Amino acid sequence: MNTYIKTISLIAIVFFTGGCKKVLDVKPVSSITSASYWKSEGDVTGYLTGIYTDFRASVNTTFYMEDRGDTFSPGLESGLSSAWQHNLTSSNAPNWINYYNLIHHCNLVIKYGNIISFSNGNNRNRALAEAHFIRAFTYFWLLRSWGDVPIVLEPTESDDVVLPSRAPQTQVMDQILNDVNLAITLFPEAGFVNKSRASKPAAYALKTDALLWKAKVLGGGDAALNEAVTAADQAMASVSLDPVFANIFSTTTKNGPEIIFSLFFKKDEKSDHYGSTLKPRDLFVLDATNVNDIAFSRTGARSAYAPSAKFRALFTNAADVRKAGSYIVAAAANGSTIGIFDNKFRGTAIAGDDRYWENDIIVYRLAEIILFKAEALAALNRVPEAINELNKVRNRAKIGDYPGSITKLAVETEILDERFRELYLELKRWPDLIRFHKAGTINIYNEVPNLGAKGNMPLFFPIPRTQIDLNPNLIQTLGY
Repeated sequence: MNTYIKTISLIAIVFFTGGCKKVLDVKPVSSITSASYWKSEGDVTGYLTGIYTDFRASVNTTFYMEDRGDTFSPGLESGLSSAWQHNLTSSNAPNWINYYNLIHHCNLVIKYGNIISFSNGNNRNRALAEAHFIRAFTYFWLLRSWGDVPIVLEPTESDDVVLPSRAPQTQVMDQILNDVNLAITLFPEAGFVNKSRASKPAAYALKTDALLWKAKVLGGGDAALNEAVTAADQAMASVSLDPVFANIFSTTTKNGPEIIFSLFFKKDEKSDHYGSTLKPRDLFVLDATNVNDIAFSRTGARSAYAPSAKFRALFTNAADVRKAGSYIVAAAANGSTIGIFDNKFRGTAIAGDDRYWENDIIVYRLAEIILFKAEALAALNRVPEAINELNKVRNRAKIGDYPGSITKLAVETEILDERFRELYLELKRWPDLIRFHKAGTINIYNEVPNLGAKGNMPLFFPIPRTQIDLNPNLIQTLGY
């Protein structure tokens, strides 16, 4: 794995400085090179294990896909991000380097996995499919965060590279769909080998997600929506709704019947699940009358955010099992509220009033794909079919069939609200808001208080000024 570690530093130098030979004209000396590493099947499969570790680390944050939306209110402790405050500038902009490091490592697997000898063709195809899936997902993450982004499809193995510019969003989407379609073709199995590894159903789920973005944000129209319906059906073929909502997120029932793709966590690994940032430390809640029901801990927890009042107000049906499964109110003896905390990713309690945060990151699960299909059908004005899909999720939540207006706008609004109730804190809300905003269902500036307060704030992140200084081919995001 020395090459894996080495190339992280290498791409940081080359991608953002171009390895400028006028400054860095001495080649690094190392006995570990791509030529000496990539020799056997085990090199590829071992390298993929490291890629999954980086993959998990890159998405183990609420910063990109939750903070900018309407999911959170301030919690009991400080720590509100610039994304939540919508106080974004070229000086505090998030850096995409870790995502390009991840892409670089996928590029290495794709390059050498195609030429190394494997014990059988299925092993090679599965490894290549996983690499193409992760590369597609990472570009989709970049697309939804920054809009136009550079496309790099070859590993950076020397300092003799062209400084990349930002490709148009439509071109990035084409690359995402090329990768995901190739992954679908390459996966040897129709179902799963391990739900914590990419698979053909996961690739169909990503394809559905990407096609909805293409249709609503990039003007892909009905063709992309119809493709999304087909991909959703293919993603759903090997899974079923878990009858118990809370089991989906339990550390003792990981990768249950509903999960399509998750990223695995284990006790004492490098970092905690991002859900720990919405849990209270013990000192805040020990006097709560319902303290035994609260997922608190002495270490790791930091209640920087609380579930927003807007989110909590969506639970108008008292029978909805997701309410208790999503948040909990810590009550004082006098009836006052001590705090409101996430109750979805509860971790595992251990001795001494502590807890470790080993929930898996759920990337795709069946309920989301059902709602994706409902969204695509509604956008196609196939409203009765959309309601049928919507009702599958509502009935698992114990709230019965949708009773409201059957106009296209009303049903689309309900699907967005249903996604909020169902997928709270699963890194879905900000992309949902953008899709429904671009499609005309909502005005995102009226939905997100901090965004609306800043006027016509751009919906994509800026890039750091330092990156533009190092690479003049990069143009700042419009509006910054």
